[in-house]
Amino acid sequence: MGKKKSRQWLDIQIYRKNPVLTVLTVIITAGLILSLAILGVRNKNEWGRDRRELLRYWEEGVYGDVYALSGQWLTKKPLDFFLLSLRGFSAYQLAVAQINASNTLRYIDDCVVSLRKALLTREGEKDANLRYVLGKAYYYKGASYADLATQYLEEARSRGFRAPDIAEYLGLAYAELRDYRNSVAALSEALDSEDGSYVSDLRLLAIARSYIGLGEGNSARAYLVRCIENSLDANVVIQARLLLGRVLAEAGETDEAEEQFRAILDENGDNADAHFELGELYEALGDGTRARAEWRRALRINPVHGEARAKLGMYAP
Repeated sequence: MGKKKSRQWLDIQIYRKNPVLTVLTVIITAGLILSLAILGVRNKNEWGRDRRELLRYWEEGVYGDVYALSGQWLTKKPLDFFLLSLRGFSAYQLAVAQINASNTLRYIDDCVVSLRKALLTREGEKDANLRYVLGKAYYYKGASYADLATQYLEEARSRGFRAPDIAEYLGLAYAELRDYRNSVAALSEALDSEDGSYVSDLRLLAIARSYIGLGEGNSARAYLVRCIENSLDANVVIQARLLLGRVLAEAGETDEAEEQFRAILDENGDNADAHFELGELYEALGDGTRARAEWRRALRINPVHGEARAKLGMYAP
């Protein structure tokens, strides 16, 4: 210990007795600090320019560049909240613009991974916007992720986030979970938020499905009729007529139910589901011959129509 102290004392004395060495040491140390400071400022300025460039691309809607650049820079800053957020947001925008389902899911998966990482950062812990986009991304991943969709969308709302479509996505996700009570509540909120000039036909169809799930067919009727009258999408109208026909049939209004199924065939040509529902209707009326004829028509149109095949199997000798 004594030798160590002596050596330290000797070093101090050398520096004291050699002013040139002392000055050089101070100059070198100061130069090193100044160089590091300049490098830090330069890096900070360069990073600032990079951030501004990314934000400019985002504001201009050039999501492909945002996605690519943020991914490139994340290799150097893998837990940067700003980069992870923009990577996730741009991936979501690219996903919903895809036509091919596999491409959509690829971008959705990237969105989920990026935003889940962003949530682990200090800034992400309380960020409601991240949870909103993450909830919608999980909805697009399919019915098996509906629980996560509702979780993150509800978390976004609990943090004060408001968006025109958040109630709609919540309603659709709750419907996937067969939580029809919460689905109806959310979708009704979405309808109440409309200005009255336009209401999504898919939203009308979804709320009708939820009422049917609750066993409230009468409540579903008005939404289905409104959907049929207002929608310009032939497929949506077909789905609404099929649902309305089933509701009417269950209520014992068989003539009105048949009208809905026949309307599908008159307006759109042969439709396997319409023929199947007619078969169901005729079976309930005790006319097995006409029922089997309709199920056969359904199978000719769609050879893999499982319900029609099962019904015909029941009558096989």
